Amino acid sequence: MKLYATAKGLVAETDGRLHLLQASVGFDSIFSDANPAAALGRGLARSKRIGRLPPLRAPLQSQEVWAAGVTYKRSRTARMSESKAAGGGSFYDRVYDAVRPELFFKATPHRVAASGQTVRIRGDSKWNVPEPELTLAISATGRIFGYTIGNDMSSRDIEGENPLYLPQAKVYDRSAAIGPCVLVCEEAPGPDTEISIEIRRGSATVFSGATRVGEIKRSFTELAGFLFRDNSFPSGCYLMTGTGVVPGDGFTLQPGDRIAITIPAIGTLVNRVARS
Repeated sequence: MKLYATAKGLVAETDGRLHLLQASVGFDSIFSDANPAAALGRGLARSKRIGRLPPLRAPLQSQEVWAAGVTYKRSRTARMSESKAAGGGSFYDRVYDAVRPELFFKATPHRVAASGQTVRIRGDSKWNVPEPELTLAISATGRIFGYTIGNDMSSRDIEGENPLYLPQAKVYDRSAAIGPCVLVCEEAPGPDTEISIEIRRGSATVFSGATRVGEIKRSFTELAGFLFRDNSFPSGCYLMTGTGVVPGDGFTLQPGDRIAITIPAIGTLVNRVARS
C-alpha cells in the first residue's frame, strides 16, 4: 500500500485504486499507533474512492527527520575527501568501521519539501550536493513499518571544514525532501533494489548514478535501534539511511537544477533547486 499526503488529506493507493481517508486519520495517529499498518487499515475501511491524486504535500505531520551517515563505502570515501581537502582528520573512516553509527538530526516538518517543491542550497556555501537515500518510517514504538525516498541536501565544503559544522551543512530551510509517498509494507526493499538519481540542468543531464540497497553496511533495525536509544518520538520519525551515490568533487548544484531520485517500488521524488 502507498500512502500520500495531499491537499485534501491522506490518500491510500491499493491495487491501483485511490482512497481518500477521513480527516481524523493523519500521520500522527498512524505513526503513534502500536500497529501503524492496522491503524491505516481501519482508516481505509472508512475511506471513499477518488479518481485522481490531489496535489502532493510532504508525507509527514509532526514527525522529525533524522539521518544516518557513512553507511556506504562511497559515502565514506566522499566524506574523507571533504575532510582532507580542508585539512581535517580521518573521523569518517573511523565511523564506518565503528560499532556506533553516525546519526544526526536533519529537519523539522516545516523544513521539509514535498515532491514537486523546491529544495535549497545555502547562500554561504560553494559546494552543494543532493544525497539520495532510502528512508525509514518508524513508529513511536520504534517499529519500521514503511519506506519512502529522501534527499539529504548537503553543503560539502562546510561539512568538510570541521565536523562540528555538520548541523550548518545539513540543517536549514528546505534542506530535506521526502516523498512522493510512503510504501507501507512488512518487508524491507530487497538488496537488489536500485536507488538512482538524475540531475538535469536545462536540457542536459549533468549527473546520474545509482546504487543498491544491498551496498549499505548496517541493517535498518540496527540504525533504528541506535536512534531510539535513550530517545523518544511520540509521533514517530523518519530516518534517512545514508547515501551510496555522491557526485564527484568537481560538481556542485546550481539554482534551477532538477533532481529526480527513483526507487522503483516507491516512485520518483522530484525537486528543483533554489538558493536560500
